[in-house]
Amino acid sequence: MFASMAESMASALIEDHKMCTSPPKKFLLILKTALNYRTSGLCAFILTFLQACSASPIGGGYNATTPKNILDQELFNSLKSGAVVIANVNLGPPSRNYLEKRAAMVDSRVRTYLESNGYEVSAQREFSQRWNNAILIYGDPIDPTTGRVNQKAFIQIVQAVRDQLREQTDIRGIVFTDLIEKDAFFEQGLNRVSRFDGVTRKPSVQGAGSGVTADFDWSRAVSAVSLRVSLFNMDLDRIFTGQGGIEVTDAVDTRSGTSFVRRRDVLNNESHIDEGIAIALHPAILMKKWPGAGGP
Repeated sequence: MFASMAESMASALIEDHKMCTSPPKKFLLILKTALNYRTSGLCAFILTFLQACSASPIGGGYNATTPKNILDQELFNSLKSGAVVIANVNLGPPSRNYLEKRAAMVDSRVRTYLESNGYEVSAQREFSQRWNNAILIYGDPIDPTTGRVNQKAFIQIVQAVRDQLREQTDIRGIVFTDLIEKDAFFEQGLNRVSRFDGVTRKPSVQGAGSGVTADFDWSRAVSAVSLRVSLFNMDLDRIFTGQGGIEVTDAVDTRSGTSFVRRRDVLNNESHIDEGIAIALHPAILMKKWPGAGGP
């Protein structure tokens, strides 16, 4: 009976996102450990609980560019048991080559974030192996030359993979993670930052030159990357779709001092990646100090 009460307490605290976004399983473990002690144990429990809360990415304050992610609460509530799998392909057009090289690493960060918030995540090979087998039957839906997607073939393959996952595994949800390149701009004035999809990023510099010239054109567009996350159930109903900014992929070229150039260290900053993931998955997983209007 007492264990049941403890579990109820854990669930209630997790649902109250103003207190914490730590996963129920993790909090329950902390709670059970603390209950083995008396007064000193209670202090230790409070300290550990606060540390667990602070482990989640925290937003940097209100940002007018924060996307309005879409969650179907009824369908989401029905996804109570079973695992999810992260697809190794985009739901939309393929990512740019320089982003695709880092896609597996980003997927691993998404998996870590999901698991740390109580989700069971199956190995990606459960999806990729079935996807590759289905390509042998229906053909590759992506034209390697143009990058265009044959929607009919894509849907057929997704349905075939879904059918096999439903019959052969306990997977109950498919997560698509698309790395999207987009234009961003730096603000004018002393505080030169770029705001897009909920994040704020400062300009980077690259090269061995002396710096930026006084007449540098800061008004031109730069390339940035955001993460779009989509969750489907096994009926292929869209449960959730969200997007979060990660980073600007261009840097000021200090050799010329007059232009931007592609950064060599694209998608190497784990803090930026984790912030983008947290924004992209809110409110499916509540983000502490979400940067959108009216957020927690």
